[in-house]
Amino acid sequence: MWRWAPIAPATALLLLFLAGPIGYCVWIAFTNTQLTGASGSDFVGLDNFRRAFADDNFRNAVRLTLVFTFISAVIGQNTLGLALAGLMRAASRPVRTVTGTLVITAWVLPEIVAAFLLYTFFRREGTLNALLDWLHLPGQNWLFTLPILAVSFANVWRGTAFSMLIYSAALAEIPRDITEAAEVDGASGPRRVWHITLPMIRRSIGTNLMLNTLSTLSVFGLIWAMTRGGPGNRSQTLPVFMYDQAFLKSLIGYGTAVALLLLLVGSLFSIVYLRLMKVEV
Repeated sequence: MWRWAPIAPATALLLLFLAGPIGYCVWIAFTNTQLTGASGSDFVGLDNFRRAFADDNFRNAVRLTLVFTFISAVIGQNTLGLALAGLMRAASRPVRTVTGTLVITAWVLPEIVAAFLLYTFFRREGTLNALLDWLHLPGQNWLFTLPILAVSFANVWRGTAFSMLIYSAALAEIPRDITEAAEVDGASGPRRVWHITLPMIRRSIGTNLMLNTLSTLSVFGLIWAMTRGGPGNRSQTLPVFMYDQAFLKSLIGYGTAVALLLLLVGSLFSIVYLRLMKVEV
């Protein structure tokens, strides 16, 4: 019994500040709790979840969340981070220093600051349209015509540094004599990448994809500051939809149910990535 005494304080804190709030949120998801207009809350069972699956706005939010995650995390951050890591490995020290500083600066900026920077870049009178006008190309209001792509690009710009650091560490562990031997044998650059580099950093790729996916699923401040989920609901991902329902429309029970469904989506992604990596749990 006494052998558990050293971890008892940590266990108590976890139960109090982690398990307790999670359990309370699960309970709220099965009630009709509201912020205003109701004196109490009643248990409604699965009504909030049935309402979500029957709600066109919820299905739209799920679709946009998957699009946003796939474009910005699976494709954008992952591919660009790997490319930057590979280029920096072959570049000179000054180039590595400058590139790394620029990329990491975007990562360490507070999310709200990065959001306003990208807002000024994409707005009608912003930097992007000024550059297009200088090149005599037509511009447009990107936050209105292509909002989900605009916020996806913003998330790529802000989060690529994490992937770059992960892949830089992974590439540094590949012995150079292996790639040099393949080069001597006549293997081209793309063949060396496909048959040597990628298989040797497979676990780093899986880990990076899982972490990027989970962090992207929960992105709220970036989208809210740039588009507030609009125009209409064309960039309203699940976190934005959840906030709208829980705090703007005061439907705490329904919003919490949506949050649990978002947690379920993240869990499914984690299971898939763990199986692909064949991690022994």
